[in-house]
Amino acid sequence: MLADVPRLARRIEHARTRPAPAAEWARIAEAIERSVSRRAARGAAKPHVTYPPELPVSRGADDIAAAIRAHPVVIVCGETGSGKTTQLPKICLAAGRGERGQIGHTQPRRIAARTVAARIAHELGTAVGNAVGYKVRFTDHTHPDAYIKLMTDGILLAETQRDRALAAYDTIIVDEAHERSLNIDFLLGYLRQLLERRPDLKLIITSATLDAERFARHFAVDDKPAPVIEVSGRLFPVDARYRPLATDETDDEEELEEAIVSAVEELWREGPGDILVFLPGEREIRETGERLRRALTRRPYAAAVEIVPLYARLSVAEQQRIFAPSSGRRLVLATNVAETSLTVPGIRYVVDPGLARIKRYSLRNKTTLLQIEKISQSAANQRAGRCGRVADGVCVRLYSEEDFTARPRYTDPEILRSSLAAVILRMAALDLSTPEEFPFVEPPSSRAIADGYQLLQELDAVDESRALTPRGRELAKLPLDPRIGRILQAARERDCVVEALVIASALAVPDPRERPLERAQAADQAHLKFRDERSDFLSLIALWQFFADALAEKLSHRKIVERCRAQFVSYLRLREWRDVHDQLTTELSEAGWQWNPRLPDKIDARRYAAIHQALLAGLLSNIGSKAEDGAYDGARGIRFHLHPGSGIARKAPKWVLAAELTETTRLYARCAAAIEPEWIEAIAGDGVTRDYFDAHWESKRGEVVASERVKLYGLTLVARRPVSYGAIDPAAARDVFVREALVAGDPTIKAPFLERNRRLIAEIAELEHKARRQDVLVDDDTIAAFYAERTPPDVSTRAAFERWRAQAEARDPNLLLLTRE
Repeated sequence: MLADVPRLARRIEHARTRPAPAAEWARIAEAIERSVSRRAARGAAKPHVTYPPELPVSRGADDIAAAIRAHPVVIVCGETGSGKTTQLPKICLAAGRGERGQIGHTQPRRIAARTVAARIAHELGTAVGNAVGYKVRFTDHTHPDAYIKLMTDGILLAETQRDRALAAYDTIIVDEAHERSLNIDFLLGYLRQLLERRPDLKLIITSATLDAERFARHFAVDDKPAPVIEVSGRLFPVDARYRPLATDETDDEEELEEAIVSAVEELWREGPGDILVFLPGEREIRETGERLRRALTRRPYAAAVEIVPLYARLSVAEQQRIFAPSSGRRLVLATNVAETSLTVPGIRYVVDPGLARIKRYSLRNKTTLLQIEKISQSAANQRAGRCGRVADGVCVRLYSEEDFTARPRYTDPEILRSSLAAVILRMAALDLSTPEEFPFVEPPSSRAIADGYQLLQELDAVDESRALTPRGRELAKLPLDPRIGRILQAARERDCVVEALVIASALAVPDPRERPLERAQAADQAHLKFRDERSDFLSLIALWQFFADALAEKLSHRKIVERCRAQFVSYLRLREWRDVHDQLTTELSEAGWQWNPRLPDKIDARRYAAIHQALLAGLLSNIGSKAEDGAYDGARGIRFHLHPGSGIARKAPKWVLAAELTETTRLYARCAAAIEPEWIEAIAGDGVTRDYFDAHWESKRGEVVASERVKLYGLTLVARRPVSYGAIDPAAARDVFVREALVAGDPTIKAPFLERNRRLIAEIAELEHKARRQDVLVDDDTIAAFYAERTPPDVSTRAAFERWRAQAEARDPNLLLLTRE
């Protein structure tokens, strides 16, 4: 078995270098025999493979299997519905794979990993978790002897930290590679390097677009691209109908919803079959669903309509509704999870508004833009491909044909529109090549790489030479965005880990609070229960406590869900929040962290400061200072507003910290809190800039004092603060001391030489007056030069001067005396 190879190789090497006795070699031989026997047993027990004849990929199964045997990498390009996702693992089994290790099969989303595993297991006549398993966040249904393991691409990447050679697998299938997520692109680069060390490993990449040639070139061997096998997908023709809106404004939700209702009614009259409507997000699904219900209640067929939502955050049971038989006709309202990751059965009609919610990272502003954008041509074709499976299909596009042809051919890869900090941190932890040298399918810009390193330096995860720090190595082990991980590290130093864990896990999941448009006022009123006017982060802790109290009462599942609904919070997201919290708690405990797990009854000023200083350590770029117009000046010249739903929006403190700055209609700070500028200065450390001005002698303090101005990212934290100038610029401070204390003859300096020098200067001035001459007495510059020549460069305070003078005049009593010459 491949998984045994590294361990056996180490034992053999150790036995050779000792040298080992015969008994040890016998034990090694037994271990090898057991591994060989296990492989033979796996080969004999493999499930019998058959292919559904109706799927296009089944007709090419033999050709694909032959290509897998002959090449290390095979690209399978198949339209949606070709069956490649469910049949490729079975083709690999038939080609002799899965005997020395598992067939790893990655999916971009958890929902797809679960449903695909269930489908393959059903076709192989086995239960999920036996021959076929799946592993997603919080759930592992995989037997050690499983042949096929479905998982998200993030899970496979996480496994590289403890198994860098991925020795558990003899075959890896990266499905839906055309989605070009950050994980997929990093995984493809990692696998390309791994293949050089693992010639036994087979890699199959699937793409639902014609962009497969890019992957083929990426995995070329001796300048020969990897083979591409194309599989037909669509079984019936699809009629694309263009129904553009009256205006081209993507943010006119009412017009769009009306157009969707009209398209649904048009398609309903076309004939039998379910309708799939694509929408940008959960809120749009909920609001469009309500509008459809109201519109269709007037129709005679209203009783036959079943409106089914589909998005990644739904519970497993709710997701399974789309696969269950329906007594009527279904209207499936879905995000782009239904574009490629899932095949929704029975769909004959598609309504495509041509929009998706896309997240983009701004390198200039260091902020996230979350905007509804037009999808690419390839994404639009994916959507159209969802009908035409069971009969001739119809796709109604709510935009013009000219608009379609003007759109970009492919969607921008996520790596070109994301912060690279997390990728760079993972690469450094795995001791991979630099980002500039790493074999990305599409290399990111040098500016994006520099931005990623800049954030990691801000988090103290890498040093100035870009090497990983001890803090960074610990950060890389946490299954979190590095900024959130840094918050936990700072919380450990400030003894507030229990609160930071609640907040960190909350920031890793969508906000559980719901605000349906038609009941917005009631939702706002219900959410007041959790509001903290000092900090939205503390509101999260109040919400956490609400759910913890409900669970502690041992209520039935139904009653807990009802209690959550009454407060307009999602039970599902609260549950996911607790799952993330449990995972983090386990990982930190296993890493040796210790903390008091009980939340305090009250968060006083001292604890408030500790919590928010810890938050600042990870979110330092998300600070803002209120301007006169009520907006906030943010880091590096940006301006933002507190989100209207923020609990601190009414009081609007002078300084705020936000979990996220997101641009929708304007740049908003989401989840914000009041902070103090001195906290920012303390956390930023050497990151702040300090300017000094107005250096002067302060007789009362007996030292040279300057005004200090402190800035961070262009924001003034301290406008003017007196500081001792001698410790900052000793030479300049000595010059000020000489001119303003010695030359000016400060009376607080009780030194005989000053009195004698003052008398001498007065006598010479009197002579000048009597002789009516102005060239007898030297000017202040000459006197200053006289003192500066004799006074050490580090003397700028009265106390230091007196100490030096006592010793200097003991050697030369006339050292500081002016003479008539």
